Amino acid sequence: MRGGVLSSVLHYWLVDHPSVRHFTWAPGHTFGSTPLFLTLTVLSYLVLTRLLVLLNAPPLPPAILKAVTAIHNLALSSLSLFMAAGCALSSLSQAPDPRWIVCFPAGKTPPRGPTFFWAYVFYLSKILELVDTLLIVLSGSTQRLTFLHVYHHSTVLVMCYVWLQTAQSLFPVALVTNASVHVLMYGYYFLCGVGLRPRWKKAVTNCQIVQFVFSFLVSGLMLWYHFTGPGCSGISGWCFNAVFNASLLALFVDFHVKSYARKKKNDKEG
Repeated sequence: MRGGVLSSVLHYWLVDHPSVRHFTWAPGHTFGSTPLFLTLTVLSYLVLTRLLVLLNAPPLPPAILKAVTAIHNLALSSLSLFMAAGCALSSLSQAPDPRWIVCFPAGKTPPRGPTFFWAYVFYLSKILELVDTLLIVLSGSTQRLTFLHVYHHSTVLVMCYVWLQTAQSLFPVALVTNASVHVLMYGYYFLCGVGLRPRWKKAVTNCQIVQFVFSFLVSGLMLWYHFTGPGCSGISGWCFNAVFNASLLALFVDFHVKSYARKKKNDKEG
């Protein structure tokens, strides 16, 4: 009985609440929906990051940095959990058939409804994630500020904007898998921030790589639907997404190999 009540409450707040069910992405009206907003956000991030590094910004006191970092990571881990659950439930609720989750009908899928609401929340969450970079700089550990980190944070924001702007097919799968990985990743960072250090750091990187491989496999199904049927919505957006994911996969694999090869070498020398 309690399980049924909890399920109903979750479904209401994640799917049936009027703000969720009646959401519409309206370019020029929805907050953050203009190309100018996107451009200024990405440019501001890149310029500010560069300036802070060049000016050698003084690090925050360790106690303050630790508290802010822990709160930030806990907030993102919790938000990722809600986004994964919300998008999964919304997709199942909004989909007229299972195929819809992978292939929105071309020309017949306006960006509105609960599934697109969670795409919008996901888009805004990527702005919040830019704080990751600020915390790295203010920790005084700028050597951790890799090209992969900056490239990922800036370009993923563009990708999420494209999802909404083109009503891109397949984004529900990408959102649920990515948010699920981020529950694990930010949960790991939170535990590190409060003085614990789980032994599954490598698992986080492995899950990220598996996520990209899985996205390519599901993309094959979407392309089959696209070319054997009336077409899938947002195929141009998917092309951008595919190129971006391929570049990220290459960078993540390179990071994975170098990081753990270095660790193995250090363990042998130790």
